Formats: sequence, C-alpha cells, structure tokens
Amino acid sequence: MTDAAITFDRVTKAFGTVRAVDEVSFDLPRGALVTLLGPSGCGKTTTLRLVAGLELPTEGRITIEGRDVTRLAAAERRIAMVFQSYALFPHMNVLENVAYGLVVNGARKAAAETDALAMLKTLGLEGLGQRLPSELSGGQQQRVAVARALVLRPQVLLFDEPLSNLDARLRRRVREDIRDLQKRLGLSVVYVTHDQQEALAVSDLVCVMRAGKIAQMGTPNELYEDPADSFIADFMGEANVLDGEVLGPDRIALGGVALATRMRAHPAGPAQLAVRPESITLLAEGEGLPGRIQRAAFLGQTREYEVETAVGTLFVVAPAAAPAFAGGEAVRCRMERVIPLRPPRG
Repeated sequence: MTDAAITFDRVTKAFGTVRAVDEVSFDLPRGALVTLLGPSGCGKTTTLRLVAGLELPTEGRITIEGRDVTRLAAAERRIAMVFQSYALFPHMNVLENVAYGLVVNGARKAAAETDALAMLKTLGLEGLGQRLPSELSGGQQQRVAVARALVLRPQVLLFDEPLSNLDARLRRRVREDIRDLQKRLGLSVVYVTHDQQEALAVSDLVCVMRAGKIAQMGTPNELYEDPADSFIADFMGEANVLDGEVLGPDRIALGGVALATRMRAHPAGPAQLAVRPESITLLAEGEGLPGRIQRAAFLGQTREYEVETAVGTLFVVAPAAAPAFAGGEAVRCRMERVIPLRPPRG
C-alpha cells in the first residue's frame, strides 16, 4: 500500500476557460495534517472539493490510499468533510446529528447511537447528546461537526475554513483541539484556510497555492524560514523585501552599506532579500544599516517600529525587554538573518 493518503497526478479543473486548478501534482502523507493555504481565488477550495468528489477533474488522476477515485462520486469515497458553517441539523439533538450519517448508510438506530455516544466521549462532549445545536457554544458545535464526520471512520478528513466563524480566542483553542485529535487518532487531514498563523500552528505540511498552482510545499518552518520566492516570503507572515546585493557567504550590501548576517548560500550579485521583522535588531550605535525611527508602538510583549532607511521603511518587531527607542531617534539596524529570494513563478 502507498504511503500517501492522497495523490494528485497532473490534476486540472477548468470552469470554461478558467483553470481553477492547473496541472497540480502532490503526495499527501498518511497520518499527516496538510493545509492548503493561499489568497482568495488561488484554487485551494476547488482542490479540496476535488478530493471530496464534489468536483471531478477535467484532466489528471486522483488516488486516495492507493485507490483511483478520479471518477467516483463523493458517496463512493471514504472521506468526510467538516464545512465552514458546520451544517448541523437544527431540529436534531447532538446525538441524532452525530448518528445521522450511520443511519443513512443503513445502520440500525441503536447501533448508530452507541457509536455516536462513543465518538462524543472521544471528543469531550459526553453528556451533551440531548442538547440542540443552538444550546451549544461555537467550539462545541464545531466538535459535534467533527464527531459526525469521524463516526463514519473516513480514510481522509477534510476541513473547509473550520474556524472562520469563531472569535480569536476560541479559534486558538479549537485549532489546538483539532490538532490534538488528529495526532491522537492518527488521522489523515486536509485543512483549508486563508489564515497564515492558523496554517503554521496546526500543520505538518503546508501547501501554498497561487493562481491554481502550487507555489511551494513544505513544513511550516521551511516556508517561514526558507521561502522559495518573494510571493511566499510576503504571504507567509510579515517580511521586509529589499533590493540589495550578496557580497559573499554571510555578507550583503544594503543602501551601499556592507553588513554581516546569516543567510542561505546564494550566488554573489544583485538580489532581492527578505528580512523578517523579528530578524532585525535595533542599536543606538555600532554596525548596521543607518535609520531613523518614524513610528514606535508598545504592544505588551513586543514593540513595533517603522524605521526609515536608505532602502525604504523597515518594519521591526522587538521584544519588550529590548532597549526602547522613541520617534525621531537615530538607530542602526543589524540584520540577524536575511533570506535571498528568487522572483515569484507564474
């Protein structure tokens, strides 16, 4: 049996002349949580719908656990999907909602409810079976939707923007619940979001899409610390993208100033350089790119600065415990780590 939960082999989905998914190929590992991430219109939701069987590809081949499902309808695939709206039946109680899919698939009501009760216990919802969805919190409703999907014992579980209806604090707690559950049960999960922080927090692998294609796929750390190009660097969190020059190993020039820094190997010569806001240290004097504080803000654990320099305005995030600077002060910007970039593809 293949080690891939899902394989796309040159899959294209066209709507008229628009190729929403354009010759996409990947292997998603079994037992991993893989996030499809990208801006609106990039093709991530269409890709998820292709996995689910809610759309069929125009070209290419899709396999799930080694089985060719390219032309199979959703009901013929061992997948389950948790929708953005949760899609719980408001007139059914929690137990009936979770048991519904089993009953529809032919299970006896008593057996279905026994399995549903066990799944509710697994997800920490024991004792809530007789409540209506309207009597639950947003996080509890989300877990009921997950229970209803998991009780069907799918080979792959799909999430479509599952946290978008929750407030910021609840989003953090529920995404931790999803990640803990995925690890505990060894689930193969495909998770769609447009939220970069959410993707970094929950994923084993992140697949960043752009214009129907895969721009880069890797671990959260790889995408943040070693983006393939300027699109990835700018999309995966904040980045100062600057025109500079690579002078040699760990040496660059910005605004005519030679600077020592850590960086991946890159040929000498002009280059676009990405610098994360937290990779810049502000000093009152010493080696660094000269600048002047244009704006300073205290955010509790961190301070944010905008610093005017010869290469443009830099956005800097410093720990609150670091020396503080006020608007108008002259500073030196030491680049702790710089990422040389390639131009975006496509």
